[in-house]
Amino acid sequence: KLKVDHYLRILDDTGVPSPMLEYISEFFQSLVRRNLSIGSLAQYFHGLNRFFLFFKSLDINWLEFVDREHLGAFIEYLQDDNLMSSSINGYLRSLYAIFGFLAEKNVISSDIMKNKFRLKMPDLLPKAIDPDDIKLFLSVINTARERALILVLLRTGMRIGELLGTKIIDINFREKKIEIPQAYKNYEGRIVYMADDACSALKIWLKERLPGKEYIFPGKDNREKLSYAMARVLFIKYMQKAGLSHKGYTLHCLRHTYASELLNAGMRLECLQVLLGHQDIEMTRRYARLTDNTRKNEYFKAMEIIEKGEIDGHYRFDN
Repeated sequence: KLKVDHYLRILDDTGVPSPMLEYISEFFQSLVRRNLSIGSLAQYFHGLNRFFLFFKSLDINWLEFVDREHLGAFIEYLQDDNLMSSSINGYLRSLYAIFGFLAEKNVISSDIMKNKFRLKMPDLLPKAIDPDDIKLFLSVINTARERALILVLLRTGMRIGELLGTKIIDINFREKKIEIPQAYKNYEGRIVYMADDACSALKIWLKERLPGKEYIFPGKDNREKLSYAMARVLFIKYMQKAGLSHKGYTLHCLRHTYASELLNAGMRLECLQVLLGHQDIEMTRRYARLTDNTRKNEYFKAMEIIEKGEIDGHYRFDN
């Protein structure tokens, strides 16, 4: 509730008219009742606040007048600001949810919900770390905390935010598993498992860390947990030490590597989907495109026949 009140005060300062602010307050209360995460609430707020600021730049103060043309202009404004397509689509999802709510209240026309805008996204492959680079990277990590942090990410596929939020009570060494009560992105819990090297590294670190801390990776200066910024700094430090900083690897590449290695080892796609916490199997299927050894083997088998000149048939150029 305090977070919602904070957002409403900012929107009020932006110049949102009081009647409209009441509807927006009702919208946010509906999100709270649905038990949406703080991150989701923030996403809705940032989309709405940025749209209001843009609307105000057009000397329009009443959201009731918004139409599809205004929304198109807003998209062009974000593109001119060099925002990525994924970020713009995030804003659009938030706005359409708000517009749908307002349309149901007959505050704005429902026409804006027809033929929704959605930017085409590039279908990028996930970036995994090369096996030789992984070996080199792990060889230069010489402190218990950093080695545990990297190996747990690599062997569990956890998102960095999920790992940093992990508490001692979430670890079960006997069954070699970690319980994630609420996943970082989709707000759903799941279980992940640890390989022996990750278990060993984590046990060594827990013997060294100061007792009485709730999180397995506590931060400094009496902070409850290690920050993402510090974890990123540590990752970059060891990438530089290994001479791999030019390859563009990120912390999230450890999750991609985890998925790619499991598929190469023969794990079924449906099993990997659950371990990764993907709601849509199409997200998991991207790794199958990255690691399809069957397709690779078929290609080289066929190419060997071609190179030996053993193929049947002739080709003629038809003018």
